[in-house]
Formats: sequence, C-alpha cells, structure tokens
Amino acid sequence: MEYLYLILCFVASILITPVVKKLALRWKITDKPNHRKVHDKIMPRLGGLAIYISFMIGIFVSRQDDPHMPAIMIGSLIIVITGFLDDAFNLSPRYKLIGQLFAATVAVVGGFNLEYINLPFGGELSFGFLSVPLTILWIVGITNAINFIDGLDGLAAGVSSIALITLGIMSFLQGDIFVFTIALILLGSTLGFLFYNFHPAKIFMGDTGAMFLGYMIAILSLLGFKNITFFSLVIPVIILGVPISDTFFAIIRRIVNKQPISAADKQHFHHVLLNAGFTHRQSVLIIYAVATMFSLAAVIFSMATIWGSLLVMLVLLVVIELFVESVGLVSKDYKPLLRFMRPRSSGRYDR
Repeated sequence: MEYLYLILCFVASILITPVVKKLALRWKITDKPNHRKVHDKIMPRLGGLAIYISFMIGIFVSRQDDPHMPAIMIGSLIIVITGFLDDAFNLSPRYKLIGQLFAATVAVVGGFNLEYINLPFGGELSFGFLSVPLTILWIVGITNAINFIDGLDGLAAGVSSIALITLGIMSFLQGDIFVFTIALILLGSTLGFLFYNFHPAKIFMGDTGAMFLGYMIAILSLLGFKNITFFSLVIPVIILGVPISDTFFAIIRRIVNKQPISAADKQHFHHVLLNAGFTHRQSVLIIYAVATMFSLAAVIFSMATIWGSLLVMLVLLVVIELFVESVGLVSKDYKPLLRFMRPRSSGRYDR
C-alpha cells in the first residue's frame, strides 16, 4: 500500500507543478540572473510549494496516526511559510534563521529529540541538557545544507531523492513502517517536481522547497536512527554526505579566506565542476553519483561489524579529502594530503 502513496504523490506533483509555475510568474516570485547564478533567464522559483502540497495530499490520504504527526505538520508548515516569504520578499538571513529555529523547536517538543547513544565499545553517552540544542543544531544544519546545494537544475531535488530512497530502504529493513511511508510520500512528491526541474529546468524549487526537503530529511533521520548506537547516529551523516561536506568545506573556505560564514560565493561542489569544464548536466550527474556512493556506504556501514564500520568511515574521509583537494574546494593551495602522498625525490638527485 505504501508504494501507492509514492505513485499518488508523484502524479499529484506532476499535475500541481505547472499550476504553481503560473502562480509564481503571476506573483512575480522569480529568480533573476546575476553574477552568482548559472542561469541566464528569469525563472519562477516557487516549485517547493508543489512538493509541499503533493506531500500533504499523501499525508491526508494515508491517514497517518503516529504521535509525531502533529510536529511534522506544524513544523513543516512553519518552514514552508518561511521559505515562501524568502522567495517572495528576500528575507534577511536573520529572519530565515528565526523561522528555522521555530520549526526545529516544534520538532523537539513533538518528540524528535536525540537523548543518548550507546557507545560501540560498551557504555552509554547521555546528552543531558545538550540534547535539545544538539537536536536543533542538527535540524537547522541539514535544512541549510540542502539549501546550499540548490545551485544547479535538479541538484537539490535529485540529491534529496537519493537520500530519501536510502532512508526508506533502511527504515524498511528496521521495520519502521511510519518513517518508510513518510519517506516514500516525500520521494514521490520530489520526483514529480524533478520532472520539471532537471536541466533545462522550467521552474526552481526556491527556498520553499530546499528548506522543506532539508527539514523533513533532518527529522526523518532523527526519528529513524535515534537512541540506538554511535554508528547509527553516523548513518544519516553518511547518507547526507554531499550537502554536509559541501556546507562544512564552505565554512572552512570562508574562514581560510577571512570571509563571513554567511557570505555567498561560487565555489560550491557544482561551481567547481562547472569551472573544471563539465557541462551543467554532467556536473549534476557527477554529484548524483557521489551522493549514491555515500548512500551505498551508509547501507554497508549499517551492516558491518564495529571494525568494519570504522574502516568504512576512514575510507570515506580519505576519499572526501582527496576530492576536495583535487578540485580546490577550499582553495587552490589547500592540498595537505596530496602533498603528503606525492613521491619525494631523493636529496642526491635534487641538484
């Protein structure tokens, strides 16, 4: 029955997105080209509203009665309103953050809370009074991470879809039908929108869609993997490896370049790939492949032994670092691991 909800939401999104596109053009909620954008014409940017409406159709049809549903309904509505206002009026980062914090607080009150984890070699780590701020930090961080990668046609929608597929598979294996169903409903809504958003895009999802997808993925990962083990906590981090890595290195890059952390630039993953000579579509597909790699690693990670999990983590970290240094994601001169791995000539030949 759950798969029927995916199909329903996919069809609903296919039908609703053109209507939202017309509304965005009528209301002049558009994205205009500038030096930071890769598109060269005015684009409607309210597509996230189609994702949200399709998602709500799936929720009402499936009649979910889980105790977490009120928090999902209220929190997602707050984040969508915040995104809509930003798309329409270009809110300042401060007001966007207030909306995100409000939505994250609703989630915490509704039971999305990381209270403790079981350590891999025995014992338990309780977060105590840090539980609430850590949970809010996770939700706000992932919400913004998805927003950060929304720079190419179909990028945020595709990466989010890959993450949702992985969350759905792992929740199904764990027997968590609620998370599985919500993931499928959200996946169908996103794939229907992606039909219009893949290059060349006819509509952008805007902050309405990017923040909604980020928020939902953040709380679903909390609900699906909380209070189990340290490695279970790492799984959603691996699944969301692309947006988290991009956000992390963007922060490092701005610190290295002595810029404000909130400053915008054109050095994200997708910008770097475009600058390297890849086409728009090729850049998106490369990032899809990287996201799929992370998702497969998460599945392997979940089934491995403790030492196997540590090995997977180590390999992933090395691969990420090599990629970052190879493409110059932090800066052209940031290549510590590549320099370490480079063969050194013997001193007697240096002359």
